[in-house]
Amino acid sequence: MMSYRYSRWDGTQDIFQLHEDDIMEELSDYLMWDGDIARALQRMMQRGLNSRFGDRLKGLQDLLQQLRSRKQQELEKHDLGSILDDIREKLDNVVKTEREGIEKRLEEARQEIEKSKAEGKEGEGEEELLKMLENAASKKQSFLDSLPKQLGGAIKALSDYEFMDAEAKRQFDELMDMLKQRAMEPYFRQLSEGLKSLTPEDIARMKEMLARLNEMLEERMRGGQPDFDKFMEQFGQYFGPNPPSSLEELIEMMQKQLAQMQSLLDSLTPEMRQSLQDLMNAMLEDEDLQDELSELAANLEYLMPMRQFRNRYAFEGEEPLDLSEALKIMEKLQQMDELESELRKAQREANLDNVDRDKLRELLGEEANQTLEQLEQLSKLLEEAGYIRKKGKGYELTPRGMRKIGQKALGDIYAHLKKERFGKHEVSDRGLSSEKADDTKQYEFGDHFLLDLPKTLMNSLQRGIGVPIKMEVDDFEVYQTQYLTECSTVLMLDLSLSMARKGSFLAAKRVALALNNLIRSQFPRDSLYIVGFSTYARELKSESLPYVTWDQFDPYTNIQQGLMVSQKLLARKKGGNKQIILISDGEPTAHIEKGQLYLGYPPSPKTLQETLREVKRCTRKGIVINTFMLDKSHYLMEFVEQLAKINKGRVFFTTPEKLGEYLLVDYITSKRKRITT
Repeated sequence: MMSYRYSRWDGTQDIFQLHEDDIMEELSDYLMWDGDIARALQRMMQRGLNSRFGDRLKGLQDLLQQLRSRKQQELEKHDLGSILDDIREKLDNVVKTEREGIEKRLEEARQEIEKSKAEGKEGEGEEELLKMLENAASKKQSFLDSLPKQLGGAIKALSDYEFMDAEAKRQFDELMDMLKQRAMEPYFRQLSEGLKSLTPEDIARMKEMLARLNEMLEERMRGGQPDFDKFMEQFGQYFGPNPPSSLEELIEMMQKQLAQMQSLLDSLTPEMRQSLQDLMNAMLEDEDLQDELSELAANLEYLMPMRQFRNRYAFEGEEPLDLSEALKIMEKLQQMDELESELRKAQREANLDNVDRDKLRELLGEEANQTLEQLEQLSKLLEEAGYIRKKGKGYELTPRGMRKIGQKALGDIYAHLKKERFGKHEVSDRGLSSEKADDTKQYEFGDHFLLDLPKTLMNSLQRGIGVPIKMEVDDFEVYQTQYLTECSTVLMLDLSLSMARKGSFLAAKRVALALNNLIRSQFPRDSLYIVGFSTYARELKSESLPYVTWDQFDPYTNIQQGLMVSQKLLARKKGGNKQIILISDGEPTAHIEKGQLYLGYPPSPKTLQETLREVKRCTRKGIVINTFMLDKSHYLMEFVEQLAKINKGRVFFTTPEKLGEYLLVDYITSKRKRITT
């Protein structure tokens, strides 16, 4: 009895119980497609797998979908059009405070004159001073009225304006400090976070750092090896508490930050984009500083093009953002894009080594990281369980793995069988050995004396009570027996292109695997050979069967050569039943004559004639041909009818879904016949 225990999620629980048998079951299904273990493992990593407990391990496709959903949530949450609203609001407050301050100064001056008049202290020149103040106030109000509507122009104009109100001046200086910080943010995020103001000394030091950085980048472009450590000793404070450890890391970090700003600009409307650019330019008034920053951007673009980090995003939400918050959102979206690229590459290459685990945890949570760790274990668990083994740079199935795939195929087929569908073949030749059945019967002369002692004693006791027990012939109870026939079988498997197009190949391959497993496990004295045919026919070894796929560029069907190869294989066995099981979806369209290959579609009379001639040779050798046809075209039905008349074998027109039922059950019932009933 299985018990379950529930607890609050704390990140330490196993989200999925991996078991090597579950993995092998999934691998069997994927391996049916093209017989490539590496590709089967890749598909399993992409799509995930189910466990025996009903839960499911997510695949890379699930993680990608989860990542896309998170990204869409960000886009549906925020309003990018609001990033300048807080700056506009602060600027409006500055102008409003200045206007109110001007009016307040005028009102205070008027009140002072009125007070002086009332006290009889009106001095000479006070009226003149008031007029001068009113004139200055009028000019300032006119200046404020004529401020450019664009933020950049308005702020640049106010930079040269002499404020009348001290509070307005304080607010504007505070706004300027914030904007200068924002202007440096695309280049030096860590610096701007701790920067309160940019004094002339700060500007001079920064220009020195930028000049040295550009020299270092130019040296790298010329193929040199700049002294990065010395640079960081001088200017490491510009790169925050976790500075880059190499020049390459520095280049990538700065280019990513520039790409975030460019992605922000690309995602804005043309009007907003121009406003933001004007605003940023207005903040960097120092021409030398602007030149150094422009040169830095060009050098970074040369060494690491921005396009790999740059994207345009369509925001649809209503939650407002300021410029700093918008850049942080851009950084998060950029990380999502990078993680998506890493997961896609992992899908293509079936290699998870290059997925950034810290980034995965941060964006999708610890559960996603555990999923990735479990996906990494798939091949390792299969190898440890002995199902696959290393071969060169890839893997191959072990004998145990092949048996497992055969068992899986057999189980899939038998899962859909019903008793009324069983075949009724008669066994033509009884074999020399027998097997004990589970049922018992009263002994009759000639039966194998496989005594069921408990039932025999019970029969004696029921007949008469007493000790010692006296037994008679009628008391003997024996196990019923089944004769086994020894059989050599060739499974002829059509590998032509039409089998793939019509969806028949997977069903046929699954049956071949199941039949191989059935014979190896339950009828070890039997022989099974496998022949694949398209334009040419060849023997397929049972160990290569899981890897077999259709002949991708080969549309022809050479049944004649398939029968020739089958006869040679069956000739290795003396005595016993011999049969060919032919699985195909098309009539013969190729044959060999005097060593020459002939092709034709629709089938030529010569190809049909040569193929039926080979059927006659099989018939003379006592080889029964049981045919399973997956199509009912006119040419096919005519050919199969002639084949059956010549060989007296059985013909089944079936579908890929029912192929396994008819084929395997017919084989088993041909093998066993109860003789003591």
